[in-house]
Parts: sequence; C-alpha cells; structure tokens
Amino acid sequence: MTEEEYWYWFGNIKDIYNIKRRLLINAYGCPEEIFKASYKSLMSVEGITDKDADNIIRSTLYKADIEDKIKYQIQNMRQKGIQFIYYTHKGFPHKLKCINNPPYILYYKGRFIDESIPSVAIVGTRRCTNYGRNIAYRLGKELSMSGVNVVSGMALGIDSEAQKGVIDTGESTYSILGCGIDICYPRQNIEIYSRIMEKGAVISEYPPGTPPAAWQFPLRNRIISGLSDIVIVVEAKEKSGSLITAEYALDQGKDIYAVPGRITDNVSAGCNRLIKNGAGVLTDVKDVLSGLGLYGGNSDYFLLKNKIGLEKDLQVVYSCLDLLPKSLDTIIEETGLGASEVLQAIVRLQLMDMVCEPVANYYSRNI
Repeated sequence: MTEEEYWYWFGNIKDIYNIKRRLLINAYGCPEEIFKASYKSLMSVEGITDKDADNIIRSTLYKADIEDKIKYQIQNMRQKGIQFIYYTHKGFPHKLKCINNPPYILYYKGRFIDESIPSVAIVGTRRCTNYGRNIAYRLGKELSMSGVNVVSGMALGIDSEAQKGVIDTGESTYSILGCGIDICYPRQNIEIYSRIMEKGAVISEYPPGTPPAAWQFPLRNRIISGLSDIVIVVEAKEKSGSLITAEYALDQGKDIYAVPGRITDNVSAGCNRLIKNGAGVLTDVKDVLSGLGLYGGNSDYFLLKNKIGLEKDLQVVYSCLDLLPKSLDTIIEETGLGASEVLQAIVRLQLMDMVCEPVANYYSRNI
C-alpha cells in the first residue's frame, strides 16, 4: 500500500482514538510498521491493552482484501468531494504539529486552509445576545476584508454569525466539526455549511459518517485554536465551551482577545473573567490586526457605508442607536424627535436593513 493508504487505515481502526494513536506512532514511527506489527509486539507498547491489540490485528487480517477495501473507500470518499491529509504529508499544518495531542489525520471538503495567511478563531456561546450576534458578524466581515482567515466551529450563535460575516464578503472561512464532515451539525446551518465550502473548507479529525457526540466537541476545540494565530471570545458564560478553546489557546501560546460585556450579563461573565485574567480587551478589529502585525483594517467600513446619504431624521435616529437594543421611549427621549417621526425613521431604516427589532419595541443597529 502507499503511505497515504496506510495512514487512512491507521485513522480508521475501530476504537483506536488519538491518545492510543500517539502511543503507537511514538513506538513504531509510522502506520506501515504498525500495520505489520505482531500481537506480541503491540502488547509490548505501554498503554496499549489486549483489546487495542485485538482491534489492530483484526483490521489487518486478510491483507489483500483489506488493501482492496482501503483503495475502494478512498476512491469512494473522493467521489463525494472528501479529501484527507495526514501528519507526514507536506501540506499538513505546521501549527498543528506544534500542539499537545495533535491530530494525525484531517478530513476536509472544500479548499484546505493556507497557513501562509494569518488566521483568527472567533468563538462564543450558542445562546448569544443581539449585541454578541452583531459583534461576531462584524468581526468576521472585517477580518476577512483585511485578508485574514476566520476559523470557527459552525455552532449556532457566535460561531455561525462570525462565519456568516465572512461568507457575505465572499472570502474564506473554515469550520472545524465535532463529527464527520459529511454530516451537517447542527442541521439548521446547512446553508452555511454549503457556502463555506465554496472558498473555504469544513474540516474534521473524525472519519466521514462519525455522528456528533458530546465528548468530541470540546476535543475539536484544540484544532480551532491550533490553526489560529489569535483566538477571540465574543460572548461566553462562566462554564462555556468557548472557554475550553481559550484554555487550549493558552496552552499553545496563542494570544486571546475577549469582547467586554456588562457585569450583569451572564453571557459576558466568561469574557470579563478572561480580561480580568489578562486577555486582551477587544474594542475594535484594529486591536486584532495590530496583534497580527497587520495594518490598514476596515474597522469603520460599516459606519461609513451606512451613514452616507442618510436624511437628517434618519441620521439622528441611527446615530442614537448602537448594538445594544434601546426602547422606543429611550430613542424618543434621546433624539428629541416626536414619536411619529421616530417611528417613521425606524421603519425606513428597517427597510434599508440598517436597524432590527430583536425584542418588541426595542431597536438596535443591524450590521
């Protein structure tokens, strides 16, 4: 078999997960030698149990049939648009080779990530606020417009909004999944899933067909942070899964930025704690671009775009709003306009897709 075929076999041995793979690679050096190893030899590897050795030996029985089966599976996979890259392949990300517990095989659909381009991870809670949703979208859009790859997990909430922002610019974004890449999870993100592959990729260390499981998602977070130069947490509760990504980033020596929030908001508790513990405070995309050594970002893009040509009443109402929803009464009070004037302005701004109503009679900017 070829080196590629040995790696595919190695990545698909039943019940042999990453920790055991590491033990085997450390002992034998490459999958080909593991494939050829005897039961006695395998049992001499510290940490490999008799059940592990049985599984490996079973996967090599009737070698000629196994070789034909592997060739067929790889061909069938590629016909479905699925590719894979393995640890010793020249294109395997160097960033991932430098982390603890690196993946040894990555499956992907789309165009694999280019390591020569700076990458930033944007993560956060699934149950985000309108404020967090808008910030994530804005960051995704502005970073991609500045030539940065955006990496996330395609989860509902912050992850999805950040990747929507990238998609709307027509640039590349990359989703690291906690299941096989032929499975869109969550199903509600099927449109995002499809559009990501137009210029970026969905990536997973789990073989195609692997269903989502709770333990797989925290583990995939080490790949999100590992592929990134900087990790941004937009909104996160005290025990949010996003903080696991931040912990991996710390272990990997990556910079972390957090979006500050009100101390009364549960979804900001995790971000505020990160800042308290030394994370960078993100108030503008330029903070991140500066951290990457990039300049000339487009942080004022949205305001410049949205303020051009607005009539006076519209400008007054729009300037009064921000990303946190305001009540109609507050807007009337702060603008000094009459109720009917404010309502007319809001309706027109909504038709222009510049203002949204996340809660009845509360309004905010729609970036």
